[in-house]
Amino acid sequence: MNLHTLLLLALLATLPPAAAASKPNIIILFADDLGYGDLGCYGSPVIRTPNLDRMAAEGLRFTDFYSAAEVCTPSRAALLTGRLPIRSGMCGDRRVLFPNSEGGLPPAEITIAEALKEKGYATMQIGKWHLGIHEGSRPLDQGFDHQFGLPYSNDMDARPGLPKGSTGSPNPPHDGWNVALMRDGKVVEQPADQTTLTKRYTAEAVKFIREKKGGPFFLYMPHTFPHVPMFASPAFRGKNRAGIFGDAVEELDWSVGQVLEALRSEGIAENTLVFFTSDNGPWLIMGDQGGSAGLLKDGKGSTWEGGMRVPGIAWMPGRIKPGVTSQLASTMDLLPTALALAETPLPKGVTLDGTDLAPLLFDSKPLPARPFFYYRGDQLFACRVGEWKAHFKTQTGYGQPKADAHEPPLLFHLGRDPSEKRDVAAEHPEVIAEIHEAVKQHQATVVPGVPQLK
Repeated sequence: MNLHTLLLLALLATLPPAAAASKPNIIILFADDLGYGDLGCYGSPVIRTPNLDRMAAEGLRFTDFYSAAEVCTPSRAALLTGRLPIRSGMCGDRRVLFPNSEGGLPPAEITIAEALKEKGYATMQIGKWHLGIHEGSRPLDQGFDHQFGLPYSNDMDARPGLPKGSTGSPNPPHDGWNVALMRDGKVVEQPADQTTLTKRYTAEAVKFIREKKGGPFFLYMPHTFPHVPMFASPAFRGKNRAGIFGDAVEELDWSVGQVLEALRSEGIAENTLVFFTSDNGPWLIMGDQGGSAGLLKDGKGSTWEGGMRVPGIAWMPGRIKPGVTSQLASTMDLLPTALALAETPLPKGVTLDGTDLAPLLFDSKPLPARPFFYYRGDQLFACRVGEWKAHFKTQTGYGQPKADAHEPPLLFHLGRDPSEKRDVAAEHPEVIAEIHEAVKQHQATVVPGVPQLK
């Protein structure tokens, strides 16, 4: 062995673990009930989000990014499995899991965490789970080495006698909900002090990044806010024109900034894909605490655009070129994308509904044309093909007891009419026929899973 080789080996031995990492790290930041119009980079005139705005400016911002469902539980199941919730049974009349629900994410489902763990990734879930509290469906059962956060939504486990309207109040009682804060399945605080959640989640995330900087790692960080009841820490409380909702979103933005700064300071930003999005649209019936869908129609709970089109930002310095794309993509694409980056084969014998975004993210190549299906529970309500969207059924997110059926379907051109105001079905029967054929082909592949939301 010559002197040059010895010197090279000595140099390699002194490099920090991050320098030797080959497989990229993956972080998914998932807001709760954040609407399409709630960030500065998506047009909010009142909420200041400098960190997310910078993330969007440095990365790829999606204008047509979708959650796979219109409410919490099914949207989370879809993200982690790359599958429509109807395939896993994680949808139904009850809409989401409750503390007394019998079901949860089935053990047979393969999550991003499980697939990456098989390839040596360290995995952690920080924040709201909402995919089940029973054996087999909990975070540590679904591929995560560690967990820190709430088992379900922060408005569940309300204390007896909680005054009506407390959930959507601008000043909700701190002791109104008995939801537990948990670490690795063990209760560490009950009730959780919700004013501290975003800061504590952030501290856990930064700690995980620094401890695992040698990589590879997968961090799934589904935040509690801006789901009601709305809380913010004293450093952010009372600082935004939009009230407590704006305070909570600005603290969420601060959290994103802390995570990205930790990646930069540890020298692993260029080897980490970070994706930010939301589980569904804004909960409009909560008034000032309900957020905004911008120019999109309706919000959480509905299959109108405001219910399922959400912010989507991909960031990986040096790999993803800054830009804006109108390519259609969804949370179900994150599993195949993560597995492709980790050089991990897709699960065998599993029908996936997502596709690998790598060609778009890293080479600016268009994605293959594909339809997108809008489900409400286990019912298909709408379908998008290209710029066209057909509604077979419509129902407001909340307050309308029964869906309206449409024959022929309502038809909107989302490029010219993203607010879905002008039904043009009568002028385009050929488009309706094309969408019907896409639905027929899709439904031939659907085998509903055993219902879990009991």
